[in-house]
Amino acid sequence: MKYKYTAINQKNQKKTGFVEAATENEALNSLRNKGLVVQELSEASNSDAPTSILQMEIGGDYHKQKIKPKKLLMFLNQMALMMKAGINLSLAMEIMITTEKDKTMKKIMTEMNQDLYNGITLSQSMRKFKSFPSIIVSIVEAGEANGRLDTAFEQCALITKKDMALSGKLRSALMYPLFLIVLVLAVIIVLCCFVLPTFAGVYSSFGAELPALTAGVMAFSDFLIGYWYILILVTLAIIVGFIFLKKNSAEFAMKFAQFQLKIPLVGPIIRQSSLARFCRLMSTLTDAGIPIHRAMALSRDTVANLFVKARITDVINDVQIGIPINEAMKKHPVFDAILVSMIRVGEESGMLGDSLFKMAELFESQTDESTQRLTDMMTPIMTVVIGGVVGFLVVSIILPMFGMYDVIGSSTNATA
Repeated sequence: MKYKYTAINQKNQKKTGFVEAATENEALNSLRNKGLVVQELSEASNSDAPTSILQMEIGGDYHKQKIKPKKLLMFLNQMALMMKAGINLSLAMEIMITTEKDKTMKKIMTEMNQDLYNGITLSQSMRKFKSFPSIIVSIVEAGEANGRLDTAFEQCALITKKDMALSGKLRSALMYPLFLIVLVLAVIIVLCCFVLPTFAGVYSSFGAELPALTAGVMAFSDFLIGYWYILILVTLAIIVGFIFLKKNSAEFAMKFAQFQLKIPLVGPIIRQSSLARFCRLMSTLTDAGIPIHRAMALSRDTVANLFVKARITDVINDVQIGIPINEAMKKHPVFDAILVSMIRVGEESGMLGDSLFKMAELFESQTDESTQRLTDMMTPIMTVVIGGVVGFLVVSIILPMFGMYDVIGSSTNATA
């Protein structure tokens, strides 16, 4: 009989195909012997049917669903506590399933527990789900190999917690300037659309000649009121065009990533946070016993900035041909001299993990300082900008009043 299957291979790649077997169990065993973790298995004549009651209940591919970082952190912390308390893995999973209220997470853990009973390792089962990042799966796999799953879960929880904190700081650092820019635009729109038109009617009723500055501001106000939809369409077109280029043009995406690092105040935060994340994960992975090339690749994949990621890829390529990490990093200015020096000390002393850990702490501290500096500087800068905009508009409103006085004076003299 022919069966259609969907499975995950050892490289975490999804595979679909057919297998000949007398029974479903034989088909499962055949696929497992090939190193595949089966997700779906059905007779070829009815390949669209769900393969388990669990999947019928879900009503969607929960393997591709993500869970919130807080939920992942809670799972890792609880597993670490139970492993440390000496509770075996299957019992720990059953306890987690019983107490879990989130439906998606509960179904994921239920399938993972079924996989454990079927002889599939925890790391292999975790690879089937998008909820678990590759770096988490690799640390768990190393923990299975050395018999220290409790330490592995502790390490996973630590890097997840640190990553959440770092992402939060970076998000707040970038959102604050954006908020102030929106505030400036809101002030301009309110003044141009509601305040200036009132004065324009007063000036026209007196027949005063408007100065060039006021005439220009009034023209902009009229355009904003009459053709606001054009501005919105142009803005949307720019945003859509930017997103399209970033997704479809590798050259544009790389240049934009490089430009991000050159933005005053913001650039250092992006670079420092990227290096902090890389060093933190490298430290954890090397201490967990992950081979250096694999550790570097996994750590690189968590870096958001494409330019920094590309430079790390260059370093990995050099390391693969026998060049020390510190020598490979020297070629790229994005890596600090102190980082290069500390990695050299770590490589020569055999304590690379400790050196990377210290650098992660340093870069995280620098990110905090840079974020605070950005916040402290943006407040007075944007205050000056808002004051300048308001002052400019007020001056443009007041200037015609001098002309109005002349008109009123001339009319009074003519009447007398």
